[in-house]
Amino acid sequence: MEEITSIEEFNEEEDTQRGRYLTFTLAGSSYGIAIRHVTEIVGVGRITKVPNTPAFIKGITNLRGKIIPLIDVRLKFARQELPYNDRTCVIVVDVDGMVAGLIVDRVDDVISIPEGDIAAVPDGRVGFEDRFVGSVGNVGGQMLFILDMEVFLKADEAEMAGAASADC
Repeated sequence: MEEITSIEEFNEEEDTQRGRYLTFTLAGSSYGIAIRHVTEIVGVGRITKVPNTPAFIKGITNLRGKIIPLIDVRLKFARQELPYNDRTCVIVVDVDGMVAGLIVDRVDDVISIPEGDIAAVPDGRVGFEDRFVGSVGNVGGQMLFILDMEVFLKADEAEMAGAASADC
């Protein structure tokens, strides 16, 4: 891999990811994650349960020598738990060095959404998962909920810390 030698080259590389999203389906709704946060997609492997964590933290897994927490997005969004199947995927994300695996019903595609087709979430939001939705994209007349990954993962960190302090 060629090393980036100037800030212009770095900005050009970053521009290739701007406006691109990995889309996935969860309980019949479509969601997107900015592609810059996605490191890989893997199948659901062996999960080791961790005591005293919220129900949506399914446990940890060893991904090529790196231990990562696994978050069942369906449970985090207060949806009915379903058994995992061959379409269930783990989206490995990295947000400012915080790495986690998101368990979703299925991964759909990587798409580009023009900036003009993305809108802020309306005021007066209703619903548990809304706090994690940063914006809404219009893709072929369909709505795509774009997750704010910083909020999504920071909430987990705070909830896990709260669970740990409650046990002390």
